[in-house]
Order: sequence, then structure tokens, then C-alpha cells
Amino acid sequence: MKMFDPHIHMSSRTTDDYQAMRREGIHAIVEPAFWMGQPRTHIGTFEDYFLSLLGWERFRASQFGIRHFCTLGLNPKETNNPDIADGVIALLDRYLDKDGVVAVGEIGFDDETAAEEHYFQLQLELAVKHELPVLVHTPHRDKKAGTIRSLALVRDSGIPEERVLIDHNTEETLPLVLDSGCWAGHSIYPNTKMSEPRMVALVQQYGSERIIINSAADWGISDPLKVPKTVAAFRAAGIAERDIETIVWRNPIRFFAQSGKLDIAEAEASLDVDQRQQWQGNSVLRGQQPQVDTLDQ
Repeated sequence: MKMFDPHIHMSSRTTDDYQAMRREGIHAIVEPAFWMGQPRTHIGTFEDYFLSLLGWERFRASQFGIRHFCTLGLNPKETNNPDIADGVIALLDRYLDKDGVVAVGEIGFDDETAAEEHYFQLQLELAVKHELPVLVHTPHRDKKAGTIRSLALVRDSGIPEERVLIDHNTEETLPLVLDSGCWAGHSIYPNTKMSEPRMVALVQQYGSERIIINSAADWGISDPLKVPKTVAAFRAAGIAERDIETIVWRNPIRFFAQSGKLDIAEAEASLDVDQRQQWQGNSVLRGQQPQVDTLDQ
């Protein structure tokens, strides 16, 4: 079964992770723009980061047979930095039309400050302007209140709810998101957020419609193989194969295809691997023997 991890921060992962992900059946990913663990201090660092998501990281994924898409946005943590926030919004207005950008995100709330709400609204406006879906981060603290507040801003923005993916859901927030008409994402983590058994229980209760799972793996304690591990848990619990395929392949493709930059037929086809290729003079090999084939052979 082909799998799609629609929220994973591969810029902070190794090439070993790409190899392991492809072996386990992950054929496509979406990498949302993220923060770096400490505040960025210059607008130019955002531009270089956006360019890396559109360039090197997309190339690096392709070298292991994985299609790479990204979302661009000002992360909620960084909206509280007045020295850079407006400049990043101006930058986004130039970059959101580029190939490979399949949504605005991840945007939303962290500490639920006034600045976070202001830039959440501005980025919803950018999504409407550029006719893109939106990936919304729900806060780790006081998640239910933050989700309710997020859904109200989405509703007031005029963006169609079917073009909004509310992420990092729990048992408490999932029914609110499904009732709103938005899509519901769930991040499966080793020790926090959502676990495989909890996700099994949610699918048994709510089914597969507008349900998405991801690893949200980054530079912290996380696991880039949580999508295939959750698939194994689904199977062990007797969830139907058609529902599993819907959750881990068809749903993320349907959602991000709304951007007009993800071709469904192309995504369904396996990606050839040719590690003789380079990106701006660089390769993933470091002197090793290149692999030239398709991984399905």
C-alpha cells in the first residue's frame, strides 16, 4: 500500500530516514514550513529556508523515490516577533505561487496572543488570494479553546472549510473539526500528541471521511515511520483496507490536490530514482555508488 505523510519536517531529518520511509511504503510527503528551535533574526533567513524547501529538499526526497511538496507560512511561534513578521508576510505573497507549494501553513495559534491572531488572519487572506488550501496548527496547551478560536477565524475569513486542514487533533477536538466541514489531521508521536491505539479507536468511532494522519517528525523526539506503524495498528485492529488506504493515501492527495499543484495521476505513479543527478552541483552520495532504477523493481 502506498502511503503519504502529509506533515513531516524533513529538513531536520537524515537521508537514512528517507531510505527507511521509502522501504516502508511512503511515496509522497508534505513538508510544512517550521521554526528552527530559536528565533530567526533576519528576513533573508526565511527566504533561504523557503528556497531550500522548493529546491534542495524536494530534490533530496526524489533521490529516494519520494515526491516532496511543501506548505509555506509564518509559524505561530514566529508571529510574536515584530521585527520579522510583516516582512515574512510580504515574502509569502511572492512565494505562494511557486511550483510545489500546496498550501499556506502551518499557521494558527501557539500561546494564543493577539499577534498570533493577527497573522493567522493575514495568512488566511493570502490563502484566499492565492486560491490555496490552509494547514492549521492547533496549540499544544488549551487545545480545545485554540481549536474553537481557529475554526471561528476560518469561518470569518470566507475560505471554504473543505480547503482547511486542522492538524494535531485529539479526542476532544476531532468532533468539533468534523462538524465544521474542515479536514482533521492527527500527529502520531512516540510519547505525546496521538498514539497508534488512540488513533485506532478514533477511526473505529468516526470512520475515514476527512481523516488524515501524519508523523509531524522534526528535530525533536519524533518518528518518521509513524504513518506505516499506524497502518500496522489499523490492520491489527481489523480496520478495512479500503479505509486505511483512504486515510493514508487518498485523503491527503484529495486535500492537497485542491492547490492545483498536485496532479493525482502523477502522484499515483512511482518515481524513478537516479542518484547520478545533482542539485546545483551537489548530490546525496558523498562518493558512494549511485542507485539508478525504480524502487518497485
